[in-house]
Amino acid sequence: MKYKASTPDEYIAQLPQERKEVIEKLRSIMLTNLPKGFSEQLSYGMLGYVVPHELYPAGYHVQPELPLPFINLASQKNYIALYHSGIYADTTLMNWFKGEYPKYCKRKLDMGKSCIRFKSMDDIPYSLIEELCTKMTVQQWVDLYESNIKKVDRYEKKSNRARWFFL
Repeated sequence: MKYKASTPDEYIAQLPQERKEVIEKLRSIMLTNLPKGFSEQLSYGMLGYVVPHELYPAGYHVQPELPLPFINLASQKNYIALYHSGIYADTTLMNWFKGEYPKYCKRKLDMGKSCIRFKSMDDIPYSLIEELCTKMTVQQWVDLYESNIKKVDRYEKKSNRARWFFL
């Protein structure tokens, strides 16, 4: 769902009460458990936890004027979404999360590449999310991000070379 807000507090204020309580609890978990250096802001129309330009001046490679995203939290139409870029980029972290999830929740994990969807507000594994937040520092995220971006850049250069060769 789209909310017109310019701050995290404005975003939360627009949510229905049952969603507001859940988002506020998840927000508190993020602010308490994310390692030092991550910053909260409104990002892509949802709560965002990013590496600010002061720590990583290059920003997000797709839009360098934006800080490097790490986690986003949103109230969607049919679920609460937690977007975790570290899970997407690090298979070890992904495998850890998938292995731990059944210990905390009876429902089947509903997950995309980086999106963890919670359709039932009663089945959110808050303590698992607390632990997930502690698993990657700002520097670890930047290093992982840069190593993955370099792979993409090499692939794109090879693809462009191949395209030019066949033109």
